[in-house]
Amino acid sequence: MMRKILVLSICLAVSFAASAQNDLTFVEAEDPVALTAEQKAQWEKVSGKLNAAWGDSDFAYKRSVVPTEVSSEPFRLTVWKGERASALIVLWSAKAKKRVECKVGDFKADGAQLPSSVASAHFVRYTLGDQQTPEFMRTHRYKKGKTPAVLAPDMLDSLSSLYMEARTVRPVWVSINVPQDAEPGLYNADVEVRNGRDKVVLPLELEVVNHTLQTPDKWSYHLDLWQHPSAVARAYGVELWSDAHFEAMKPLMKRLADAGQKVITATLNKDPWNHQCFDAYEPMIAWTRHQDGSWSYDYRIFDRWVQLMIDLGIDREINCYSMVPWNCELEYMDEAKGKTVTVKAEPGTDIFTEIWTPFLIDFKKHLEAKGWLEIANIAMDERSPEAMQAAADVLMSCAPEMGFALADNHRSYKKFTMMRDVCVAIHHAVVSQEDIDMRREQDFYTTFYVCCNPSFPNTFSTSQPYESELLGWYNIAHDYDGMLRWAYNSWAADPQYDSRFGKWLSGDTYLVYPFNRSSVRFEKLIDGIEVAEKVRQLRREGVDVTEVEAVLQKIRDTDITDYRYPWHELMSEARKALDEVSRR
Repeated sequence: MMRKILVLSICLAVSFAASAQNDLTFVEAEDPVALTAEQKAQWEKVSGKLNAAWGDSDFAYKRSVVPTEVSSEPFRLTVWKGERASALIVLWSAKAKKRVECKVGDFKADGAQLPSSVASAHFVRYTLGDQQTPEFMRTHRYKKGKTPAVLAPDMLDSLSSLYMEARTVRPVWVSINVPQDAEPGLYNADVEVRNGRDKVVLPLELEVVNHTLQTPDKWSYHLDLWQHPSAVARAYGVELWSDAHFEAMKPLMKRLADAGQKVITATLNKDPWNHQCFDAYEPMIAWTRHQDGSWSYDYRIFDRWVQLMIDLGIDREINCYSMVPWNCELEYMDEAKGKTVTVKAEPGTDIFTEIWTPFLIDFKKHLEAKGWLEIANIAMDERSPEAMQAAADVLMSCAPEMGFALADNHRSYKKFTMMRDVCVAIHHAVVSQEDIDMRREQDFYTTFYVCCNPSFPNTFSTSQPYESELLGWYNIAHDYDGMLRWAYNSWAADPQYDSRFGKWLSGDTYLVYPFNRSSVRFEKLIDGIEVAEKVRQLRREGVDVTEVEAVLQKIRDTDITDYRYPWHELMSEARKALDEVSRR
């Protein structure tokens, strides 16, 4: 039996590897934006050799336009021990390059060394996206089919080498995981970009200061990126909820855990969001109504999913969607009819109470037996105060020990003070410090979210990368506990080729790519989380952070959605201040 299991595991591994490799060798789309005469003339001045220089990771470089904001001078990063830092290299050439490789050498300092294995280089791939037009930036409204297409540099590929077409640009994302036991000091490394005999060496400096960032599982930042298991099954071509499916999800969800994720996304019944994504959210609990009118519930998939996430370290909350799904529909197996039926259970109606009461009573017992009751929430997404009240009445009568969680666009947290996890829209009024403190005293979380709006700051595939980090600065400025984003991996049909889907701006439905590939915006989001963690840690350590506080006050004094404000300049000022106080 053990041999059969081993053989099956090997076959699955080979299958996944083959699928991943095939998936990785895709051809990017043609650039839908025509070059101007001036841009074409710029390529006439570029030599046929491989050109490489340091770029600015805060901005997106167009694939067809000769880069200008680049430098071959040594690039310096100031980092903490335990921090994950990033830099960007930009490659370009007038002639095609068959096999381009990028490698980071050892980091050497006086009396200390870090191996090259702490760093990795990933070619950034271009996907089709929606151009952020002046109208969208002004109104925050996206009109499907009315927005021109552009190429967005986003996915971090796992290929060891890449073919470059003539007259194209290729960003390379360099990630560095600084060990927690690294000796403070100034380290130097060479980053070598090679194409046959063609070679460019770029110097990288790593200033490690004498502060240690805690591991992500100990971060206080309450990160809640909604997971989508069914999208993984479809993208990987495996059976939903099969062993292969759960194995496929592990590395992807481990990446999420390593970003400090605290919340498990679970479904109670049929798709709570009424199929807003390319893939429906499949139920994790099977409901059955027996011929005598009694109910039973099969929790096996729910249990396996929750346990997988807990084993990976995501164990602060289980947010269960939803007592009030977007279309208020529920489904169950009706034994008397011998088929699955769908009912509409509007909050406040008799059927709502009738159908949810037995479930909540049974669900509470199950969670209690598993030891999960204290971390489980019945979660809602942008539901009206009236619907919330009806759901709260039933929940409080059946399972008052469970918590409530809400993505709140009605300021409902003012009314439903028992909500354990409240997340307010970033473009709505900022939650007062008094309310945050009051909720924090009860061990309740108060966070913010971005979704299909505002246009700025956001994490669309065509957003400027620095916007993702800006969310972390906004978080610490307003003392939120963390943030929510409605989709970690709700992929479009072929996200690596085309990030657009439905009525949402491109990339709105996901932050990472199939086969466990990260993105520029996801890495920048982590940068912002680390910022919040570092500022809070410095405060706890009693370090004078006056310079940082001055910048945070500027953020508090300005509407974060005002895209015309020089946010990048302010972020540069904030980073400089944080680096300076970190040296103390």
